[in-house]
Amino acid sequence: METAAAPVGRDEELRRLTTLLSGARNGRGGSLLVLGEPGIGKTCLLTAATRAPGLVTVRLDGYESESTIPFAAVQRLVSLLREHCAGLPERQREAVLVASGQADGPAPDRFLVGLGVLGLLAAAGAGTPVLCAVDDAHLIDAESLDALAFVARRLAVENVAVVFAARDDPGFADRMGGVPRLALAGLDHEASVTLLNRSADRPLAPSAASAIARATGGNPLALIDLAGDALVHELPDLGLGGAPVPVGRHLEEHYVRQVRRADPRVQSWVLLAAADSTGNIDLVTAAAGHVGLGPEDGDRAEVAGLVAQQPVVRFRHPLVRSAVYNAAPGGELRRMHGALARAADGLGMVESEAWHAARAVLGTDPAVADRLAHTADLAARRGGLASRATILTRAAELTPPGPVRGARQAGAAEAALAVGAAHVAQRLVDGIDTTEVDAVTRGRVISVRSALAMFTADTDGVRRATAANLEAADAFHGHDAEREQVALLRAFESCCTAERLMMGVTREKLGRRLAVGAELAAGPTSDILRGLGALVLDPYPRAVGPARAALDAILALPDARMMHMGSAIAALGTFLWDDAGRADALARAAQAARDSGALQVLDTLLWVMAMSELWGGTLRRAVGYDELVREVRHAMGYDAENVPNVAVLAWSGAPRPTVEAIAEGTATTGFGGVESSAVASLAVRDLAEGSYQAAYERLVPLITDPFLHVTPDQYPDYVEAAARSGHLDEAARVAGLLAELADANGSAWCRGLAERSLALAGPDEDAERHHLAAVEILGRTGAEMDRARAHLVYGEWLRRVRRRRDAAEQLRLALRHLHHSGAELFVARTVAELAALGTAPEDLDSPEPRFGLTAQEHTIARLAARGRTNPEIAANLFISPSTVDYHLRKVFQKLGVTSRRQLADRLAGS
Repeated sequence: METAAAPVGRDEELRRLTTLLSGARNGRGGSLLVLGEPGIGKTCLLTAATRAPGLVTVRLDGYESESTIPFAAVQRLVSLLREHCAGLPERQREAVLVASGQADGPAPDRFLVGLGVLGLLAAAGAGTPVLCAVDDAHLIDAESLDALAFVARRLAVENVAVVFAARDDPGFADRMGGVPRLALAGLDHEASVTLLNRSADRPLAPSAASAIARATGGNPLALIDLAGDALVHELPDLGLGGAPVPVGRHLEEHYVRQVRRADPRVQSWVLLAAADSTGNIDLVTAAAGHVGLGPEDGDRAEVAGLVAQQPVVRFRHPLVRSAVYNAAPGGELRRMHGALARAADGLGMVESEAWHAARAVLGTDPAVADRLAHTADLAARRGGLASRATILTRAAELTPPGPVRGARQAGAAEAALAVGAAHVAQRLVDGIDTTEVDAVTRGRVISVRSALAMFTADTDGVRRATAANLEAADAFHGHDAEREQVALLRAFESCCTAERLMMGVTREKLGRRLAVGAELAAGPTSDILRGLGALVLDPYPRAVGPARAALDAILALPDARMMHMGSAIAALGTFLWDDAGRADALARAAQAARDSGALQVLDTLLWVMAMSELWGGTLRRAVGYDELVREVRHAMGYDAENVPNVAVLAWSGAPRPTVEAIAEGTATTGFGGVESSAVASLAVRDLAEGSYQAAYERLVPLITDPFLHVTPDQYPDYVEAAARSGHLDEAARVAGLLAELADANGSAWCRGLAERSLALAGPDEDAERHHLAAVEILGRTGAEMDRARAHLVYGEWLRRVRRRRDAAEQLRLALRHLHHSGAELFVARTVAELAALGTAPEDLDSPEPRFGLTAQEHTIARLAARGRTNPEIAANLFISPSTVDYHLRKVFQKLGVTSRRQLADRLAGS
């Protein structure tokens, strides 16, 4: 039954919709979120969109009873587009089939499902342009909504448009971040009067029509329904009588009056149908039999204009359903839900049976709570963590007070946190009485609170997160060894986040607790904890072996576990000065996160990878990873990074006051690691500009108060600053420490920097052999910026001893590597040295690193040059293959190439 009014007074809204649909017909995919109060005309606009010529419509409606069934809407969408499933990449195909309940397999991440849905819609649109129309989107299950919102954000050059219509419920718009919005307001006065008179059986008096238009606020549904109410002609011209104006809540009262005019059996049938929002005819019919109703009662409800029964039970408007449901006595509602639960059980509808059984209960009911908990487990197996949180919350409400209720509340909080619903998780843990739970549940609550503090950047919580995770580990001790070890890994991660700002525990206590946790059981986690404990506690030479074993243990983990080890990989790789091993391990972890669609994990990994590149890599790659962080966060619906990578900003030449202000801001929220990396990066800027004393003063506090694996990375910069500012004894001392580290770890990167430092800090007669060793050894590593700086300081030394030709050669090499690595901040210093030799900088090659390509084009070009196919590139970047093809054509045009082989040659070494 079509109840939407003609879109009177919506010219501007229709123009915007027409532009969107025209774009889809011409290969410019897009999306729109239409928001507004009940009756404001959302469905009317959506229906107008579905009638547009030249598009095939795929329609999805939200149902309340499906709102806790994970991927319920995706399941319906996949069934409509099943013919295109075979063309999806294997991981995406598996994800959508498992999510839609059509295959067994590991629970998929909702963003990977979203990528699969994007592929399905793009494939469908390759024939005839597709409009995916989603009505009552606020009732769509959380997993499907996340997947569809992901699709809406990633549309680019597909023949696809996605239009959502939803009430602007609290928190809903936030979940749809990044999707363009159209907020519907009431019609203006002229359009309201026009719609009112068009809908009435006879014209209203002008004064009465104006009064109704004002009183309804221009709500189209209120106007239409009032126009059909015989009472409206009896209202005084201006006062509208004493009856409530039927808009919003009052419009529901209007519908209740209409329903109550019907026969009592019809009223009961309508209430039964209202209690099951899926509109499943078989379910409603079976349930009707349990309460003594028959098919004829449904037929009479249809004749009365309250519902339509084909192909599903659909009310003339959602407000009719909500009006009937909300006006019913609680006992009658429970009776209807009980009948629906029995009917669902008979039909084998496990989720629906549990959902209705829960609403048929008054107070607690352990049996129903157990069935809900089982349903929550089923949701988790399909990747439905948001649904699991909702279902477990209701299961906890039906569970008598005690340990089981607390455990279910904790499980709901963990699931909510896993999908980023921090406010929901916070409310859940706040409601747990920790005096009534067992030790394991208490530890889980502590872990969730700590993770929430990190997620929301609560200053005190971030600084105390290490202590909190150790407290959780103590609660798990003797009860759950696996959870205890996980809590200890999180304690180390949070220590790295807070660094010197950590409160409530010492690093020594952390190290001892890591060592104890390593002995709980044999296996890779124990090896990792043992290595991290050694990193914290042991003298460096003794810690190298356990640290190496820990990194090897991480590398041996399955991808699904390894991708969560970014902090440990970075810490161990940096501690061991293993630039290649660290980069390879992080790249593998990031690829695993991409393959599984775990964007939240990928977000963190890319941040860590950008930071790692600054010490032991290239600025170009660091900036690339930092840009990908923003791209990934955009795909998730966020505008910017959770925590800015201030160090990358500093290296990239951002204004010093900006860098300092952001660094101070991160420190005030407890992120000490971000602040210290920013300070160290500004010291590098000082070195590049020849402000050696300033660099020394910045680095002294970091060197004199060392932090684990981080401070040794700063030794080479400190040596250069100290040696060039007259603190030669201090420079020599730290250069010696660096050489001792190299002796212990066998790292070429560490040895090369030790040689560079010894050249700077030692006597002139020894300098050249150290310089030569530095450039030769660093040339075998991926630390290109360090290699460039080794050539630079060697060239400076050669100029000082008047070996001008050799100096120019080294400086040219430095400039080449600086340009190639993106470390432009050292170029001015290098060019100044060349100028002093009489060599003009314009004689040197200064290639544009990106050849005029955008960040996304450059990434796509590099992947294509490495032999990746379009579907593989699309999966890596969470876009569709057609978007990849579009960008590659632009890349070919900009670079003047016609094949991937030519592209690889053009980008060789870039």
